[in-house]
Amino acid sequence: MPITAPDGRSFRGNPAACIDHTLLKAETTGRQIQQLCEEAVEYGFAAVCVPPCHVRFSADILYGTEVAVATVVGFPLGYAETASKQHEAAQAVNAGAREIDMVINQGWAATGDFAHVEEEIRAVVRTVPGTCVKVIIECCNFGREAKSRLVEAAVAAGARYVKTSTGFAASGATVEDVRLLAAVADGRVRVKAAGGIRSLEDCQAMLAAGADRIGSSSGVAIVEQWLRTEGLS
Repeated sequence: MPITAPDGRSFRGNPAACIDHTLLKAETTGRQIQQLCEEAVEYGFAAVCVPPCHVRFSADILYGTEVAVATVVGFPLGYAETASKQHEAAQAVNAGAREIDMVINQGWAATGDFAHVEEEIRAVVRTVPGTCVKVIIECCNFGREAKSRLVEAAVAAGARYVKTSTGFAASGATVEDVRLLAAVADGRVRVKAAGGIRSLEDCQAMLAAGADRIGSSSGVAIVEQWLRTEGLS
């Protein structure tokens, strides 16, 4: 059964083109990254999201394909110095990354210093001009007002996406959070849902709530489930 959004959009189609095929575990090996990249090409995922040390290897494997290489900056806690985040982002882009998922400084956000958060996002965006920067809010750590203010900071700083979660915190994406981020963004930035999305139903629910991109380490299982549902596998 398709899931329908409030505006009437139906999500019955293959979700692969919306998925960032993700592997960010500390013990990730080169062999696992190679498999991740090969699966991304086979299934038609939007991107692979890999640890910074695997960016160049991933970019070499994916050269000439439509699959983007994404990596993380200030991950997973976000409390690195701004200059360190800028350096990480620049190194990643030089190695072949086309998308950067950066974690905000959560301490600044917790104390209401949204101007400082905005300044840091802007610094990273300006360091890698033309690169798709996704801002990880870590929604489970903030209330509605703070999440709304963080979306506004990302918009003002020139980011392209706000992202719900690292997948390493107490909880991941929720439909409620995706709806909130999408409503506040109002098309000015896109929304990436990530963290705990493991099934086709989860994926479709996030898309129906307003997500444009899905971060998941279960991308293959999600697409295989869709293929079975459609009688194509």
